[in-house]
Amino acid sequence: MLRLVLPKGSLERATMELFAAADLAVTRSSEVDYRARIDDPRIADVRILRPQEIPVYVSDGLFDLGITGRDWIEETGADVVSLGELSYSKATANPIRVVLAVGRDSEVSRGADLPVGARVSTEYPELTRRYLEKLGVDADIRLSYGATEAKIPDIADAVVEITETGRALAAAGLRVIETLLVSRTELVANRSAAADPEKRHAMQQVLTLLQGALEARAKVLLKCNVSSENRAAVIALLPAMKAPTVSELSGTDGYAVETVVPKSEVNVLIPALKDEGATDIIELALSKIVH
Repeated sequence: MLRLVLPKGSLERATMELFAAADLAVTRSSEVDYRARIDDPRIADVRILRPQEIPVYVSDGLFDLGITGRDWIEETGADVVSLGELSYSKATANPIRVVLAVGRDSEVSRGADLPVGARVSTEYPELTRRYLEKLGVDADIRLSYGATEAKIPDIADAVVEITETGRALAAAGLRVIETLLVSRTELVANRSAAADPEKRHAMQQVLTLLQGALEARAKVLLKCNVSSENRAAVIALLPAMKAPTVSELSGTDGYAVETVVPKSEVNVLIPALKDEGATDIIELALSKIVH
């Protein structure tokens, strides 16, 4: 039913891991094969292509569904429907910023201060052109094929580049003066396909599986036993999505307690539960959480 395109390159491995966790495992003949398949009745075809190309292909109807960054959607001007953000790897856990940067010693403090004919090097020429036009800046925008930050001051007067923290740009002797865009990875759909009720339903089901797998990564299931005397103190320690599940233990005056908690808190929570009288504490990994 759905023709799906996934990103090749830096997001490739993390994307495959996410789809496997969502029970949508991607199989192909080799790691360099651009064609793949997912054993799921909702997905008819899978391709693996550069994220820079994906928005255009989805917009043009070559694919119904794809994963790419907001930066490339804006750069290409592709008319796609965003179904939601997916933060699933080190490269996508935090948003990236598309920024305008100049040399550390440059007198330019904002984009509007760039002189006429300023050389601006970037991998995002269209995004840069539209941004500078709004500022009334007549710049000489030059396409960069990489190592953009190294082109100041000999080759460029300013660059438009991506960064997460700005540290790499600072290390290269650059100073960020403006942010053009905050970009996250998104699941996007072809507009006509998204308007088809059957395809839209399939898209939402795929998104549910992906988001469920993502949410489960940050949570664990905790189980423990506790006496009647200590029950209130133990339950008071437990964060929960709604409320802990508490059930009586057969043949005793104790209770079994279980709840889902943030994985980042268990190193503090488990010793605290033991201090309050909890026993038989078990931590279990989760596959999916679907609300």
